Parts: sequence; structure tokens; C-alpha cells
Amino acid sequence: MPQLGNYDALWLLFAAVLVLGPAYAWSFWRKGQALRCLAQRHLLKRINASVSHGRQAVKAAMLVTAFVMIVIALSRPMSNPRPKEVRRRGRDVVILLDVSRSMLAEDIRPNRLERAKIGIRDMMTQMAGDRIAIVTFAGDSTVRCPLTTDYAFVRMVLDAIGTESTALGGTRIGDAIRDATKKVFDDRVRDCRDVILITDGEDHDSFPVEAAEAAGAMGVRIIAIGMGDDKEGTPIPVIGPDGRKTYLEYEGQMVRSKLDSATLRQVALATPGGQYLQMTPHTTFNLDEMYENLVGSAERRMLDPAMTVQYDEKFQLFLLAAVVLIVWEALVSERRKV
Repeated sequence: MPQLGNYDALWLLFAAVLVLGPAYAWSFWRKGQALRCLAQRHLLKRINASVSHGRQAVKAAMLVTAFVMIVIALSRPMSNPRPKEVRRRGRDVVILLDVSRSMLAEDIRPNRLERAKIGIRDMMTQMAGDRIAIVTFAGDSTVRCPLTTDYAFVRMVLDAIGTESTALGGTRIGDAIRDATKKVFDDRVRDCRDVILITDGEDHDSFPVEAAEAAGAMGVRIIAIGMGDDKEGTPIPVIGPDGRKTYLEYEGQMVRSKLDSATLRQVALATPGGQYLQMTPHTTFNLDEMYENLVGSAERRMLDPAMTVQYDEKFQLFLLAAVVLIVWEALVSERRKV
């Protein structure tokens, strides 16, 4: 069956129906009004004896048809589908994203979690063939998206992520690293594997450095990105049943979330080539630049081949038909031979 590469272009067909048709009808009416102001009706019949209203209608139809042909060409009609094996070089990248309540702290606007999601979307614009997976964690971890090159699906998964994405509260970075290493990566591959850990680093006795050392022994590099203030800490906002915003308290004291830079630096350096980077309220840091410098420029391996469907483009035929109609319309006279 014929396919279209750009279905959105078909919306322009409404212009042919809603704009061009009424525009031609209005222009013919206005022309008649102007001529009636110029001379009386019986004189107009003699002056316009050679004018063919049928030819005018045909010329208008030719231009409208040419416009429709251009729209069809823009929609990129394709035919002759055939399977094609695509071989790619790239890296396997797991985004390990902290979704604990402390990531709602607003020291980084709009909050740490939303700023991380914005950064991940920006980072994906730099990906070209790399496979990406998303694992969220707090007190436990969940694989939200396996390794894939379907970046549109990854963005859809990312949009749905929030602090309710895990069942248990807390932050257990070590368990998340172990789960990501075992559940996402292929044990048969020992190179070109990265974990981008995005968290505020407040770990709850999950031994993250030991987990990072084990991951490093399996050829996994960890790029740890710490988010937040590592000096005074920041209150954690809580929305009550009445919709009012308050701040999380424990035993009558306001809880302040503070970035644990020291632990995250140890986690990153426990893996070969690991890096620790920090996003604070007072610094500007772009994940897309980080990805280009640390991952995009790194060594790549041949990934498993993927099957895709290849088509022959047919837009040229419709574009040629539009050009022929436009030239033909210019050559057709409005007057008939007398």
C-alpha cells in the first residue's frame, strides 16, 4: 500500500477548499462588479464577446489542482516497500533518574526533577544512533524504558515520570545502580556502556560506592550529575489536600535536602573514566553539552542490526504535474477565437 512520509502536510488541502475556492468566486464577482461600473450591460456584451467564462473556470481549476499536487508532493508519497537491514555504531546509555521527594526541592527552577527532565530532552537532541534506557529510583527502582533508539517513545515515557513513579520512598542509589546494570545491559557486552546518574545524592545505606565499583568491573562508566545546594540545603515542598503548598517536616523540624557531592564524586570515580558534574542554583549546566563532550565523542561499537522498511519516494511525479499545470495555465487564454 502507498505510504505518506508527512501526513501533516495534508492539512493544507483545507486551504484549497476553504480559501482558494471562495477566493476565486469572490474575484470573479468583483470583476463583474467593476465592469458594470465601467459600461452598460449591452455594451459589455459586445466588449467581452470573445471572453470565455468556461476558460476562466478551467484556468482557475488548473491552479487549484496544481496547488493540490504540491500539497501531495509535500506529504511525500512513497511506494514499493522493502525490508532493509540497518547497521549502526553507538553506545548504550542508561539514564538513572532520582524521583524521590527531595527532587521536588525548588533550589533549581522549576524544581530538581523537572529541570532534570528538561535536560534529558535537550540531551537527546545530540543522540545519533545511541541506544537509551530510563530507570527511575527512590526507595526501589523501575525500568521505565529498555534500551532503544526510538527517541519519540523515550520522550513519551519521560513526560509521564514523577515522584509517584516508584512505590517506596527514600533514596537507594546503590540498589538502583545494581538493578540498572543487571536488568538493562547485556552481560555479553563489556564496552561502550554508560550510566548517567541524576540525583541529589542523599543515599540511605545502599552502599553506592561498592555498587559503582562492581559496575565498573563490568565495563560500565558512571557519569554522576548532582543536583541542588550542597551547603545549606533546601526545603521540600508538599501540596496538602486543600491545594496549599507547605514544606515537609519531621518531628516538628523542617526537612532540608542537601546535595551529597562527596558520595556522588566517589561513585563516579569508582568506574573507569567516570565523571562527576554538578548542577547548582548558582551555576549553568547543560546536559546536551555534557553528552556531546563525554558520550558523543567517546568510542562506539557496532550495535545489533535493526530492520527497517525502505520506500521509493514519488513526490517528484506530483511536483512535475504541478509545474506542468502552472505553465499550461499561463499559456491558456481567457478569450476564445472569433
